[in-house]
Amino acid sequence: MRGRESPAEDALILFRSRICNPNFVFTPFSDSPDSNYSKLKFIISSSVTEACNNSILLLGPRGSGKTAVLELVIRDLLAEHADMISVIRLNGLLHSDDNCAVKEIARQLCVEHQLLFSKMASFDDNSQFMTAMLRECGLAHKTIIFVLDEFDFFTQGKQRLLYSLLDAMQSVMSQAVVIGVSCRLDADQLLEKRVRSRFSHRKLLFLPPSKEDLQRLLEHILSLPVDTSLPNDYAVEFNTKLHHILADERFKEIINTLLNSDSTVKHLLRFLFYAVCHMDLESGFLSLDNFRTAMSSIQRQPKMEYLQDCSILELYILVCMKRLEVKEQNSYNFNSVMKEYKGIHDAYQTSDYYARSVCLRAFEHLVQRELICFMDNRGNNQSIEFRAVKLLISSHELYQGLKSYRSCPAILRKLVDQ
Repeated sequence: MRGRESPAEDALILFRSRICNPNFVFTPFSDSPDSNYSKLKFIISSSVTEACNNSILLLGPRGSGKTAVLELVIRDLLAEHADMISVIRLNGLLHSDDNCAVKEIARQLCVEHQLLFSKMASFDDNSQFMTAMLRECGLAHKTIIFVLDEFDFFTQGKQRLLYSLLDAMQSVMSQAVVIGVSCRLDADQLLEKRVRSRFSHRKLLFLPPSKEDLQRLLEHILSLPVDTSLPNDYAVEFNTKLHHILADERFKEIINTLLNSDSTVKHLLRFLFYAVCHMDLESGFLSLDNFRTAMSSIQRQPKMEYLQDCSILELYILVCMKRLEVKEQNSYNFNSVMKEYKGIHDAYQTSDYYARSVCLRAFEHLVQRELICFMDNRGNNQSIEFRAVKLLISSHELYQGLKSYRSCPAILRKLVDQ
């Protein structure tokens, strides 16, 4: 295997593995008694040690860390109570049908306890088997944790699964915890009355990280350890430069812009992954430019993407419309655009000049791509050439699009600059 030339490559591998490991990412939040990790662990561990039943909902937007924190809690509890916990996992996208869900529970219970599973068993048979296993596990002081991901999908239909599960937990002999995970904040309101009466109504809300949590998370992920195979001097210098970046107002502005569009941890991790991938391996250090580049990479700009798919003729039409707006011609139509197009051709003797019928097809295509639109819908019966239109792309977006367009004629950039 090829030897690495610098510790920067080791650092890059370390950062990538950290960002892709939810258990590592959420570790700094596990030490606070007010964290969702601590609250969830207390609820489940109490059920295990005190032999009682519980149910709880984990609610928050996608990417906020619900599943990651849950998996971290389950991992730690399995390490502490290996023989006292059994985990059954269902997903509403796969098992929202009651028959399918109960059958999957029975199958996983059979696998867990090395029993034969019957594919031909009915809903009632599987439901009775689930109730019997809850009782047997309760007698053996073993807690079954039911994880219902995409919980809101289980509330559709007659909710027979939820009723059977929660009703079986009413027995003093059973020992189970039902954990619903959903991005719908009103998930508990979707429950039928008979199901809601058996639910404990415990909820944990996953919110975006605070500024303090965010600072701690960035340092946790991007700081290099000084007691590993990495050179100590390199790690110390790397961490010093990192702290300078994190304290820079320009970096804080980048982070604020990022979080204004999507404040979930998942979005932040995606941003950090882009940033570390752009790290200069020769210098071996992260720079502010790495985060700027990551920001531009992560922000989707559909209009800019559409511009890259435009023909040269379509670019000419867009530039003509922009010139008409600069001339404060507030109302213009296809005929006005064609007059401007001919004026450019006559003034600069461009080789890109097309017939009117071809230009009209290009014009219609721009309408379809929503780079331009008609001013109103009142002229539906009017010919396209006479309907007033407007641009749906700014001067800056048009200029950047032309700049990044590989075969864009130089005259077009010059016309937009004027």
